[in-house]
Amino acid sequence: MTATTTRPARVPGEPAAGRPTGATGGASAAAVREVRSVLLDDPLVRPLLDELAHEYATRYAEHFGVDALRAEMARYPAHEFAAPDGELVLVLEDGVPVAGGAFRRRVEPELGDASRLARADARAADATPAVATAELKRIWTASAHRRRGLARVVLAELEERAARAGYARVYLTTGPRQPEAAALYLHTGYTPLFDPAVQPSGPLPFEKWLGVTP
Repeated sequence: MTATTTRPARVPGEPAAGRPTGATGGASAAAVREVRSVLLDDPLVRPLLDELAHEYATRYAEHFGVDALRAEMARYPAHEFAAPDGELVLVLEDGVPVAGGAFRRRVEPELGDASRLARADARAADATPAVATAELKRIWTASAHRRRGLARVVLAELEERAARAGYARVYLTTGPRQPEAAALYLHTGYTPLFDPAVQPSGPLPFEKWLGVTP
């Protein structure tokens, strides 16, 4: 079943939304781009999940066996990525998914150095969020469409939708073997809750405030 939210999208610097955009890389010259809100069981989500699974298996082979990988991909139930507390969005070009991502309500203790938080009141004493916090998950760009700014489109959409849902803050983690993801977050205003100068050995946590009053 597909949710109903659909709208044109654009990469910053491209023509205004609502007009066909001339894309580079793997897209056709006049691909029509839209952002669609979907549910986790929508068939359009399958390419996202399949390629993410392949990515994890390739980069973290010694940590993820087949069973562990399946458990990780099914770790969060579908309802957590649906309204009112979450959402899953896909960027489509001519109806084909080329990027996507999701958010859910973060209620578990967070990773990261509390002294690096932008605001001390972001967390409770047990490291759980003390303000409404959306956790970004499953950020993905199809391998044939990378280096086109699509990940920035996904981030902007998720941040905007999370703010509309009442979240004041965003939290996420990425893996130590995904330097391009860490660089993306650093360049889009996320605060690292770790020392970027130290060689990472575990998950890399980030936060960003959305300008919404808690």
